Amino acid sequence: MHARARTKGVNPIVYWLMRAWLQPFAHIYWRLSRIGREHIPAEGPVIFVSNHRSFIDPFIVGLCSRRPVYYVAKQELFTNKALGWFLSSLGAFPVKRGEADADMIETAKAILRRGDPVLIFPEGTRIRPGALGKPKRGVGRLALETGATVVPVAIKGTEAIRKGFRVRPHKVRVRIGAPLNFPQVEVATGPLAAAVTDRIWPNVMLQWEWLGGLPPLRRAAVIGGGAWGTAMAVMLARAGIDVDLGCRTQAQADLINATRENPNYLPGVELAARITATRAADLELGRHDLVAFAVPAAELPQAVAAHAPKLAPRAGVLVLSKGLVPPLGTLPSSYVAERTPSWAVGVLGGPGHAADALAGGASLVLAAHDASFSRQVSDALFAAGLQVTQTTDVIGVELAGCAKNAAALAAAAAPTPNAAGSAAGKVFAEIDAFARASGAHPSTFAGLAGTGDLVATVLAEGSRNRRAGELLAQGVPAAEIDATLGQTAEAVNTVPLLAARLKEAGVDAPALRSLAGMIEGNVEPDRWQASLTAPKKAKKAQSAKAA
Repeated sequence: MHARARTKGVNPIVYWLMRAWLQPFAHIYWRLSRIGREHIPAEGPVIFVSNHRSFIDPFIVGLCSRRPVYYVAKQELFTNKALGWFLSSLGAFPVKRGEADADMIETAKAILRRGDPVLIFPEGTRIRPGALGKPKRGVGRLALETGATVVPVAIKGTEAIRKGFRVRPHKVRVRIGAPLNFPQVEVATGPLAAAVTDRIWPNVMLQWEWLGGLPPLRRAAVIGGGAWGTAMAVMLARAGIDVDLGCRTQAQADLINATRENPNYLPGVELAARITATRAADLELGRHDLVAFAVPAAELPQAVAAHAPKLAPRAGVLVLSKGLVPPLGTLPSSYVAERTPSWAVGVLGGPGHAADALAGGASLVLAAHDASFSRQVSDALFAAGLQVTQTTDVIGVELAGCAKNAAALAAAAAPTPNAAGSAAGKVFAEIDAFARASGAHPSTFAGLAGTGDLVATVLAEGSRNRRAGELLAQGVPAAEIDATLGQTAEAVNTVPLLAARLKEAGVDAPALRSLAGMIEGNVEPDRWQASLTAPKKAKKAQSAKAA
């Protein structure tokens, strides 16, 4: 198949017959819009550089040029002789994905030497949701070693035209940028090829964003200068994102900027130059691509009220709170989504002790309904060295976070290991039952967001919810626990709200109800502890009536 592309070229009969059918179909069925066709040279070698969203992309780009456009296709498609012949007749030639392919490069060079256009997808594979992927440097090498004109192209909409075997009507838009030229060299070194690729790809991104495509995360704001908020800022900075860390006071922001660490909440962790601490009230959120709320759920109403008017619709929101929002016990993501103009809202769950996550990594769970947002944030966290599992079960992840905090508090308040296991297991199971009734996936509580996070919370030395449970068992009033700890223990505020929600939903939750009673001061700690393993009185059996 390489031989045909290098010598014969397309089959003119097959090519022009297919184009005669496809062009009107694309204009009518997909409402094809082609912007910037005047940038395409009428003659001479051309390298079209495009993003890749669908199998139809090569044909869409081909409809933008008056000349046949040659393109690469995965080698597996050519194993079938009939399909291979048909594709090669349309200008396709094979590429071995995931490895250096010298034959592909030589074929592309041969096509360019005779003055024909070649289409290259530097991402290497189809990238459907989210922002554009990272380009491979092969396109820079090809541009340097051939001296061909490079034309940046962006395609939007083709990712939505197919569902299974059904081809759906959906608007497809193409934008073509101004051509680029680079000096020709005999052999392009790796660094030089990478440098040229880094010059080409931003021009593709420019066309993509002009079409309304999701931009990459360039700047983020983290509202909340506690341990987890600071850790999130460090993670995003490691991913190459500029971060504004919103602190409660100017004094805290000045201290962080001066010492390049957060000595009050995350001592010993150096903050990169990409992180700028500022007073949260002074944040200008209109310029951020991502805004993370890293405040306790009880403080979320105040934070949202202060910052929602400043949020740009193009900014995604990541909620890090693990609790319920008072006074109604609203899930944090729902509360934020209803009050902000953000295009997407997601939540982060799973075992994520701040210092440990930065030092040794973590396995987190990102829950969001929007696949593009989920991939965008996951890619950033992956670049920071974290393992991320994506899910659409937002309700399950948020309630699992509430459950693990409540169970950890219950276990710490219990007097013996058996009582601790009884308290944690019962509380966790009751909230799990409520979550399932609310539409959560059954597997969420059994995975990282539930049991995984529970184990981490119980074992962590600085666990606030575990320490809160210990203080409750000692008779410290719930209202004094946060002041004693110097930080917020989410479970103290969340358990009573959870108990009320479960009661409203008709879910029987005696363990959670009695735990809430102890927090509210209606049940003495000794009485609650004794109830954990005390045998329940059997119900008296009704005597059988005489026949």
